[in-house]
Amino acid sequence: MKLSAFGQKFSGNAGITVLMDDITNALSSDRDTIMMGGGNPANIPQIEAIMQQRLQILSSNPAAVRQLLGSYDPAQGNMALIDALAELFSKKLGWPVTRHNIALTNGSQSAFFMLFNMLAGEFDDGSYKQIQLPMVPEYIGYADAGIGDNLFIAAHPLIDELEQRQFKYRVKFDDLHIGPNTGAICVSRPTNPTGNVITDDEVEQLDALAQNHNVPLIIDGAYGLPFPGLIYTPASPFWNDNTIVCLSLSKFGLPGARTGIVVANEETIKTLSGINTIINLASGSFGAALTTDMIASGEIIDLSQNVVRPAYEAQLAFAQTTLQQVMDPTIPYAIHKPEGTMFMWLWFKGMPISSQELYERLKQEGVIVVSGHNFFVGIKDDWQHQHECIRINYAAQNPERIAQGLKLIAQAVGQAYLG
Repeated sequence: MKLSAFGQKFSGNAGITVLMDDITNALSSDRDTIMMGGGNPANIPQIEAIMQQRLQILSSNPAAVRQLLGSYDPAQGNMALIDALAELFSKKLGWPVTRHNIALTNGSQSAFFMLFNMLAGEFDDGSYKQIQLPMVPEYIGYADAGIGDNLFIAAHPLIDELEQRQFKYRVKFDDLHIGPNTGAICVSRPTNPTGNVITDDEVEQLDALAQNHNVPLIIDGAYGLPFPGLIYTPASPFWNDNTIVCLSLSKFGLPGARTGIVVANEETIKTLSGINTIINLASGSFGAALTTDMIASGEIIDLSQNVVRPAYEAQLAFAQTTLQQVMDPTIPYAIHKPEGTMFMWLWFKGMPISSQELYERLKQEGVIVVSGHNFFVGIKDDWQHQHECIRINYAAQNPERIAQGLKLIAQAVGQAYLG
């Protein structure tokens, strides 16, 4: 079978597909593999119990089951959920939004595919625009989301080296070049893979740049505010008519529901809904069936703040303590200041092997992580720093498995440095 350019691009070895293939192969093999590479959220018993109760109530209501399984939602998404979201954002966050400012998608990954190709790529005047990432590393799922090539351009970050073996990336505004070939600015907050949370001041500066150049600012809040609230440092939700905020129900505990939420101006929502109709016909209804009333009541924010976030913070504290115990103190390693998400981002300064080689060695030992070089989307040079980092998911396994995985990582790193 001969593939088109589109078919060749999307059947290649993209970082996100390699990661998902490794996860699939590990899960389907007989080997006992410690999964610390993917982005699967933690299983939080209290959230699972709430969802199980909701499923039981739903299944006992024939009309609700018929609506869930037997009817298409509109292209924009389930309107009951959209209205509940509009009220929540308006009352709790003060955002001036209505139902015309919100669309639902089959997960935020599909939302980004549509948004990126709406706003960048080839234009009918012959120009080619790109998505500007204010800094890398950034989400691995962005890298191959463009129909065309070279859809992203990124700036190097400033690196603040902190006490207690920590460091933090900051936006290097002098490195940002917004111009006629910029289609949009996009940043995740908090950032997958590093757990970085750009400050309110950085958000406001990016917003000013976007408005001055008449391009939208996209904020990927899949881990952020107002839900699931996996932010462990002071930060304020942000939206205006020039901002596109993308949210998700996945990290709240519903990754299988594939429910993405886009908040934007009316023109963007109308265009996005049209594209969604062509690609998907309609978005799934499962997430709406389970969460509309808890969003309408604001319960989702209470659960995010009082159940979901504390569960992840406890897992983070355990992982940090364990890492300090198992890692050879002579190894020059540092952890990105953990301000959000479910990941630890480790930097092994001057490591004699690449992060990809470390990944391969760990896979042989039965531990799946992610090599850091996959996250440096849109930079043109072969920056050595990108080959010295790995991402670890500290939430997808029980504490004993996390401890075992960190011990194996420490051993492999020690062997790489010391032989």
